[in-house]
Amino acid sequence: MSGGRIIMIVGNGEVPDGAGTVIDAADIVVRFNDCRSVGPGGHKTDIVAVCNTGRPGLSMLGGGRWKTSAAVRQAREIWCVRSGAKFAAMRAGLAETNPDLDDFCDDYTIGFESFSRSTNRGFRVVPVAVHDQLDHDLGGFSPDPYVVPSSGLIVIADILSDIAMAGDDVVVAGFGHVGWQWHPFAAERRYVDALAASGRLRRLHPLSSSSQGA
Repeated sequence: MSGGRIIMIVGNGEVPDGAGTVIDAADIVVRFNDCRSVGPGGHKTDIVAVCNTGRPGLSMLGGGRWKTSAAVRQAREIWCVRSGAKFAAMRAGLAETNPDLDDFCDDYTIGFESFSRSTNRGFRVVPVAVHDQLDHDLGGFSPDPYVVPSSGLIVIADILSDIAMAGDDVVVAGFGHVGWQWHPFAAERRYVDALAASGRLRRLHPLSSSSQGA
């Protein structure tokens, strides 16, 4: 797509040899949480999208290692993937259906916003409408029972709906669509394949069965 930006969305799964150079050449590179893709998946990081609720959010804010990591230090923006209000509304239902997820809805958005402001980084929360629409759209791909879509899929949907402009080339890498049991990974794979087939994005490399989701 000539004339537009290359927006690279890099999950935390396996990225084949040689992908790093291509990823680093993109105009915008989005990584996730602790940015395990850095290294084989290049080093450039413009945006770090974080899971801002539950144990992942607490871990990133609490230890100091995330804040001082090379990827976070160079990022110009931090995005919170989850709506605190939406997850607060989910708490009572999850207490009935998934009591082991008692801390899943704990919201650390304020902590990520404070960190971003204090370090002169941009900050945004992915609109709750993106999550709601994604839940609706996933219904067309026969998902197994799930709690929430993965952070990676929410960011893909967000970029396609709110960030990418005409002529931009949206590319995904490091997405194997396997991982936590309460993400609908099989349906997510079918959803991304459908987006690729329609030309709305492309995968940088063929999938590897050993990859992990974002």
